[in-house]
Amino acid sequence: QVQLVGSGGGLVQAGGSLRLSCAASGRTFSSYSMGWFRQAPGKERDFVAAITSSGGNTYYPDSVKGRFTISRDNAKNTVYLQMNSLKPEDTAVYYCAAAPGGNVVTRISLYNYWGQGTQVTVSS
Repeated sequence: QVQLVGSGGGLVQAGGSLRLSCAASGRTFSSYSMGWFRQAPGKERDFVAAITSSGGNTYYPDSVKGRFTISRDNAKNTVYLQMNSLKPEDTAVYYCAAAPGGNVVTRISLYNYWGQGTQVTVSS
């Protein structure tokens, strides 16, 4: 079993930056692909970023490509999401998640473990 704790959210102005962290427990962390998702009030949870178990490959939707960067440090059992050039439409609760296997995963149904979520608010 993997337990995830997300942190690093906050209030920033448009154009600012935040770095989210997700600390994982469990000896199998390095065998999981990791992802970030976000959910705004009244909306569905959307894919934000994913990274392979080795950290060698990443994937982003067009909405965040070029602005967000996902990374991981398997020695620290931690995954990060660096968010730059933030926009008001980025406002949401951000969740980290873990999926078994080493490949990049974008389907929300394949993620078995979820963090509690951290609020990101971008003011205009």
